[in-house]
Amino acid sequence: MTAFPLAALLGGVDLWIFAFSFVTVVVTIGMGFWSARQSKTASDFFVAGRSVSVGWNASAISGEYLSAASFMGIAGMVMSSGYDALWYPVCYACGYLFLLLFIAGPLRRFGAYTIPDFAEGRFDSPLFRKIAVCFVLFIGFFYTMPQMKGAGVTLAYIFPGMPYWAGVVLVGAVITFNVALGGMKGITLVQAFQYWAKMFAISIPVFVLMSVFGYYNQHIGANAAAGEPAAIVGTANADGIERKPLAEKAPKDNAWIAPFGPLTTKAVNAAAAALPAEQRAAYLEEHQKPYSLLYTYSLIIALVCGTAGLPHILVRFYTNPDGVAAKKTTMWVMILIGIFYVFPPVFGVIGRNLMPELYAGVGAKGTDKVVLELPTLLTAKGSLLGSILSGITCAGAFAAFMSTFSGLLVSMTGALAHDVYGRMLRPQSKPAERMFAFKIAAILIGAVSIGLGCFVELLEINFMVGQAFAIAAASYFPLLFMSVWWRGMTMKGAAVGMLTGGLCALVAAALTNFSTLALDKGPMGKMFSVFAPLNNFWAQHPLLRILCEQPAIWTVPLAITLMIVVSKATASEIPGDVRMKMLVLHAPEKLGLKQEYIQEHQAGAGH
Repeated sequence: MTAFPLAALLGGVDLWIFAFSFVTVVVTIGMGFWSARQSKTASDFFVAGRSVSVGWNASAISGEYLSAASFMGIAGMVMSSGYDALWYPVCYACGYLFLLLFIAGPLRRFGAYTIPDFAEGRFDSPLFRKIAVCFVLFIGFFYTMPQMKGAGVTLAYIFPGMPYWAGVVLVGAVITFNVALGGMKGITLVQAFQYWAKMFAISIPVFVLMSVFGYYNQHIGANAAAGEPAAIVGTANADGIERKPLAEKAPKDNAWIAPFGPLTTKAVNAAAAALPAEQRAAYLEEHQKPYSLLYTYSLIIALVCGTAGLPHILVRFYTNPDGVAAKKTTMWVMILIGIFYVFPPVFGVIGRNLMPELYAGVGAKGTDKVVLELPTLLTAKGSLLGSILSGITCAGAFAAFMSTFSGLLVSMTGALAHDVYGRMLRPQSKPAERMFAFKIAAILIGAVSIGLGCFVELLEINFMVGQAFAIAAASYFPLLFMSVWWRGMTMKGAAVGMLTGGLCALVAAALTNFSTLALDKGPMGKMFSVFAPLNNFWAQHPLLRILCEQPAIWTVPLAITLMIVVSKATASEIPGDVRMKMLVLHAPEKLGLKQEYIQEHQAGAGH
């Protein structure tokens, strides 16, 4: 890492962009300070005192869920890959329907601070808590990496002289400080505010850009009718849209708008490219559709089931007063995020026509920054409005990765401070000691996340998030779904299924990422050079590449099957009070069976 001169850093800064971004950070920190004064107890730090209303919690969950992948990654992936990338926003929203129907209410009625709490309480096994804690960290670190990339990309855009890694370090340090200050209660208000900031920042620029450069259907029509290449800079088409020549790396029109586009066909296309020219057409005709369907189905399973297995989202339901409130919260979250996801794909569609130069960029200079760059076209026309809109989108990007990273940090920190320190290492520790452990753990987790974020500049934001969902889908989702709805589940069945499915998904996803990083021409490529031969292997075996890149289609059934088989084999170990626990999970609150698992244990009852 090399130093960068301050003068070079500040020389090309747009003051409007800097001002909006700076205000967002200051307001976030200010809210954190204000909320920190309200965080007095361990319950405040871990579950916000179980007192968050439906409206506030829905806004906070939406703010936490709409990460850099939603704000920047979807637009970048639609621009680079076309219409098959729309599965991401669709399934991100649909996952909450699954969560609403099957998990949200029962999880809250059980009453705990973390998912490892639920794992131990459901199966009367302190050992299972230790296993469950591992996946909080695995999923959390996979999910923090794209947030850190969003931070690096945004800071590098605001300050043209700033290297990618410096943006990661700066933003990571600010968020870590905010979380250590106030815990869950401290970030709830911040995340609720950040949802509405993101909603404003993603929607207003879209309306302005469409009014100036043409509406959504005009850009689609232009793509379909223009052929290759598009119109030359400075010439207007019949629709009035001025476009630059498409870059060589831009997908062709017929592929870009196809249901199976560059995203789902890249593995089979790479395999076809290695064949003699006369064999390619026959190979593609035979393999392209079935392989694309396999990729698509696996992606859908990962995103829908993964939503129901994300620790930082699930822990939010423990902040509701009861299970009814948790279900209402989930319904409102579906509405809020569904409205948001209308807008990012529009940036991708318009960006393809108006900013094709982004196709030639990689890492922090590629399509992932189209949301930030598009408004500058108005600045090029001599309009001050372009700088203002760029400032708004940058502020929204800050809100996106700050809110999600805050939630992830609380989730992982809670696992260390509450589960590892408070339940394993120091069971007799006082609430004040666990709160101090929370602050120390936040700093530790934040430092590791910053370090990992410095390595992922070359990977797409949305792609990394999809892999985090795949790991969650293969580990926590089977655990929660089967534990909530099947009384025959045993601890050994749950542990074997979760460990096998989750670790298989983790290793498979890591291999594809390492092989991609090995392609870098710079120091990153040298660091991961040992994985470079994998790229030749993927080209010869496209099916294996798909199964590793999108592992949910085999790891989720594997986890569930193992849970059933091992539970049947160890049926004698089903907890003796399982009927009572199932009643607690499913009976209406009016019957008075709802329990607060943590309070009981603190009182010395229970296991």
